[in-house]
Formats: sequence, structure tokens, C-alpha cells
Amino acid sequence: MNQAFGNIRAIAKRELVSYFSSPVAYVFLVIYLLMNGFFTFMAGGFFERGEASLVSFFIWHPWLYLFLVPAAGMRLWSEERRLGTMELLFTMPIAPWHAIVGKFLASWLFLGLALILTLPVWITVNYLGSPDNGVIICGYLGSFLMAGAYLAITCMTSAMTRNQVISFILSVVICLFLILSGWPPVTQLLDSLEMPRLKELAASLSVMTHFDGFGKGVVAFRSLVYFGSVMGFCLFTTGVILRTHRAG
Repeated sequence: MNQAFGNIRAIAKRELVSYFSSPVAYVFLVIYLLMNGFFTFMAGGFFERGEASLVSFFIWHPWLYLFLVPAAGMRLWSEERRLGTMELLFTMPIAPWHAIVGKFLASWLFLGLALILTLPVWITVNYLGSPDNGVIICGYLGSFLMAGAYLAITCMTSAMTRNQVISFILSVVICLFLILSGWPPVTQLLDSLEMPRLKELAASLSVMTHFDGFGKGVVAFRSLVYFGSVMGFCLFTTGVILRTHRAG
């Protein structure tokens, strides 16, 4: 167990350092913060709402992450395959799942850092009023878990191809499906077609259904299971895909 943890930590450290060894990470962070600020204060009507909350901040995260998370994670395995370093990585005395978990955790920590850098927004709302900080903390937790789910999907699509653009497009399409399956117009359409069971299934598969609870300050066990299951399934599938490539 200690050996496995050491291997995962070494891979994660290597991956995290590679992010900041190029300007890409800094450009990503700047774009993320600027877009968060725009959607919160301009598109979200932060001041027009006249309430001490971060509803206008979190409501855009499913859509903001739709493009930014795949952009951050599309290189995870595509780059390794393109450069031919994946074979070298797996010749090291580590299990494939060590590399998968290590690379995923490094990218997830990077996204967590981006989220932490938005804390001035939290400070601002506390300066202007008296918000329910418990609800805000839940919102941050839900946002972090949702980013992890999107990232795991991107990790899976990145393992499928050595082309980063294709990986990006595939992950955006899958994540968009998980958003739209619980989007009110979709559920209302299923209601009008008198398909209640399909509506319930579609809603249960949607990140919107589970993320909305965090935005209201409710940490539901089923939502934790949902995000954990998406991450677990996608990382497991990543392992299967990588083993297929190695066998081939």
C-alpha cells in the first residue's frame, strides 16, 4: 500500500510540475478567473440580485467547466501516445492504475487550485453582506466534484486517441449530454410525452440534478455516490482502453 501511494504521488508530482513548466497553465488560470468574473458579475447579475449569496457564481459552473475542464485534461493521455512516452511510462515498475490515478489527481488538484483562486469572490460577498457560508462551502464542494467528474470523462476520451482536438470534442459532447439530460426543457419534453420513468432516469444521470443540491447547501449521499461513480467508471474505462492499446 505504501509503495502504491508513493508511485501515485510521484506520478502526480511529475504531472503537476509539467502543467506549470509551460505558459499553458497560467493562461488557463487567467481565462478561468476572467470568465468566472464575467459570468458572476455581468451575465449573472450579481449586484442586481440584491442578495448576499453566490448563486450567480455557481449557476454557470456546469457550462463553464463544459469547455475549460476538457481543455485542461485533453492532453493527459493523448500527449503520452503522440510522443510515444506511454510505453516508456508503463515499463517503469508501477501498475497502470497508479499512473491513471496519479495523472488524474494532479489534474484535479490543478482545477482545485483554479477554484481556490476564486476565493476573493467569497470575500467580496462577505464584505457586502452576511451570506450563509455553509451553503457557499457546499457549492464549492459540488463544483470541485463536478470538475472531477468532467475531468475523469476527459481522461477516458484522451486515452481513446492521440489527437487532443478529438479528445476535447468527445469529452465536450459527453459532458453536454450529462448536462442536458436533466435540463428543464428536456425533462418537460419527456413529461409532455408521458414518459415519467425515462424522465427520472435522465434526471438521475444529469450533473445538473446533483449539482443543484450542493448549490442549495444540501450534501446528499446519492450525489456523492453519483460523482464518485462517474469518476470511478471513467477511470476504470481508461485503464481498459490503455490495456487494449498496449496489447495491440
